[in-house]
Amino acid sequence: MTAHSKKNATILIVTPEVTYLQPGMGNVANYLSAKAGGLADVSAALVSALLEQGADVHIALPDYRTLFKDQFSILLNKEMRMIKKVLPEDRFHLAEDRAFFYQDQVYSNIEWENLKIALAFQREVINKIIPEVAPDLIHCNDWMTGLIPGAALHMGIPSLFTVHNIHTVKTNLATIEDRGIDAAEFWDHLFYERVPASYEETREHNRVDFLGSGLFAAHYVNTVSPTFLAEIIQGRHSFVDAPLRQEFANKWAAGCAEGILNSPDPSFDPSTDEALPVRYDPRNHAAAKRQNKRILQNRFGLISDPDAPLFFWPHRLDNYQKGCQLLADILYPVVSRYWQQNLQIVFVANGEFQSHFLNIIDFHGFEKRVAACPFDERLSRLAYGASDFVLMPSRFEPCGLPQMIGCLYGSLPVAHDTGGIHDTVEHLDIQSATGNGFLFESFDAQGLSWAIGEAMQFYNLPRDVKEPHIRRIMTQSAERFNHAVTAGKYIALYEKMLQRQLVVPY
Repeated sequence: MTAHSKKNATILIVTPEVTYLQPGMGNVANYLSAKAGGLADVSAALVSALLEQGADVHIALPDYRTLFKDQFSILLNKEMRMIKKVLPEDRFHLAEDRAFFYQDQVYSNIEWENLKIALAFQREVINKIIPEVAPDLIHCNDWMTGLIPGAALHMGIPSLFTVHNIHTVKTNLATIEDRGIDAAEFWDHLFYERVPASYEETREHNRVDFLGSGLFAAHYVNTVSPTFLAEIIQGRHSFVDAPLRQEFANKWAAGCAEGILNSPDPSFDPSTDEALPVRYDPRNHAAAKRQNKRILQNRFGLISDPDAPLFFWPHRLDNYQKGCQLLADILYPVVSRYWQQNLQIVFVANGEFQSHFLNIIDFHGFEKRVAACPFDERLSRLAYGASDFVLMPSRFEPCGLPQMIGCLYGSLPVAHDTGGIHDTVEHLDIQSATGNGFLFESFDAQGLSWAIGEAMQFYNLPRDVKEPHIRRIMTQSAERFNHAVTAGKYIALYEKMLQRQLVVPY
């Protein structure tokens, strides 16, 4: 990869997130959706691929000293080791400030503390790391880096802004400047609550929107799925404020927006996953999954039956996004409909809706058929390796990873056709040997019930009919859902940005 200056391109990846969500939040969907793409989702593969192409890669992140030393931060330190294994020490830049030295989690539950951390981090990146690295391109991630594209535009450096989660904070220029960022230099490249008249008028009375600023000032933006980007622009999600939606639309109209899917961590591989009592690959999945199913059933006290269809709920029990109520509305009729087959449902997830499911289980005496427990990493992986289907009736999904992980493990998704699910799941067609799951279009309980029925029709097919399809899905998913594919798309976007004549976006 070379920049137009004919030297190896210097890429600075700026990410505030280096670990999973706060302790106790748990589950795959939680920690993977919270991971910033620059480091925690794809950066190890992205850095490796960039180095192979001759790029000069740098990473900037906060120095979470307490987290780095915390004996419980095994996953974090593993991620750090992966990066350091391929990245020279002088390419690894830790922003230093007491604001995050002693944090025991990436985010605080108090918004003003998150703002303080974000400002300290961005101050160090703008004032120290960017001048030191002198990058040809800066890749920023989420609202905590939202001021950097504006500063980069002022410096004449192209930037990419990746939106993983639609969340923002707002504060005024006075607060930003009091934290050591000379925003007066690039105030006109930031995004405000209302159209600014002048710097003086704006400084204390017109708040800066961090996510909006990243969208406004970056030369290119991307979400973590193409369909979710389209849904935002079409106004299909009420939680995206109209001004932010318009900024996405502006970038799209200018040809400067796209969606790039995240991909599961490489450790999600049933042939090597240490959490599975019986490991397997596409060739021998059937027998291994039956053995894992018995083990999981025994762990939960469910009916021990390797022929029982097993559905797994792998993501947080958040009713607004994840569609918990849809399943709650049909739990009794679904279990009853397939009573003779011992249909079973397992929840390994945290969230406010867990108690509701526990009440349903208790009320109907479903303890031998439905089980729910708090998130546990190894137990969640065992459930992927034991289940036949993954339940994802999400109202919306910016990317979603459980549906990809399920396919890797031969556990087919039963999901609502939205966002990243639409980009990764196609309704299974036996005759044409296409598709990898079961989709419903209407976000209601009847739609989910229909999709479960479709899944059960597939499950009840003769083994010599259905097992080749599962083998095909597992094989194709391994080729499609991996960091190399994701990194390749980011590299292609970097190339386009470096080769294109870049101008001020507006």
